[in-house]
Amino acid sequence: MSQPIAEIRSFNRFYTHIIGLLDEHLTNSPFSLPEARILYELAHETAKTAADLSRLLNMDTAQISRILTRFRARQLVKSTVSTDHAKQRILSLTEAGRAAFAALDKSAVKQAKEVLTPLDPATTTRLTKSMREIRSILGGEPEQSPKTFTLRDPRAGDLGWVVHRQAVLYKQEHELDWTFEGLISGIIGNFVANFDPKKEQAWIADRNGEIAGSVFLMRTDDPQIAKLRMLYVEPSARGLGIGSALVKACIERARELGYLQMTLWTNDFLISARRIYLEAGFKLVHEERHHSFGHDLVGQTWMLDL
Repeated sequence: MSQPIAEIRSFNRFYTHIIGLLDEHLTNSPFSLPEARILYELAHETAKTAADLSRLLNMDTAQISRILTRFRARQLVKSTVSTDHAKQRILSLTEAGRAAFAALDKSAVKQAKEVLTPLDPATTTRLTKSMREIRSILGGEPEQSPKTFTLRDPRAGDLGWVVHRQAVLYKQEHELDWTFEGLISGIIGNFVANFDPKKEQAWIADRNGEIAGSVFLMRTDDPQIAKLRMLYVEPSARGLGIGSALVKACIERARELGYLQMTLWTNDFLISARRIYLEAGFKLVHEERHHSFGHDLVGQTWMLDL
């Protein structure tokens, strides 16, 4: 037996033990797993006929017919003649059926919470990401709408991750050496040590429970000028508008805080970021050659009137 096959069989035994599917009935309910799946699909109207259920659940039509017969006897399901095809019977849950599904759903949620309760947030994120990946690989399901992301405040551990990812990405994509990590570590360290919530803020772009990017609004020596720093977006999340959303949030907050201008410093090889700055209204005001991070570079200063 190959190792991958052995791993799959081992995982199946472990998972069915965890969620209790070896029990005769699902989550302490009067329904078997096939019955619960049919209730779920009818409750969410993803299937309208017995044939739909057979295709969707890959179940034998005779088995589905027997289950539907039991449901009708318990007045959980009703059927009506289709207005499009007279020979088709459209299935739907009765009021009793909806109540039965609600109880089943509540019990399933309770069971899932019991599995997750012992886990810390980071482990929960790892678990759910792995589950999405399994569905994506074996079932062809998208992990989540690729355009779904949120901007949030940093949490414990986020800023160290941002430093790590930027150091790794700038090495991979632009061959910047390890001294770049020293620069960004210093920027973040100073930001944390001297953070002023009345003049500064940070945003983390969160996608599928993972960090997809960041940006920081920092004060300068001039109380009327804010600085945008540390903008980055993960490669897997680029092209979704995350960079523009981060810059927009930074600009809007700077206006709210009463700044009159915003400045940023970047290097000319960061073409995608420069495009975002231009679209946001920034103007290039200064360029200067410098040797940093193992390369001869061209640094740029951009300004925006708020």
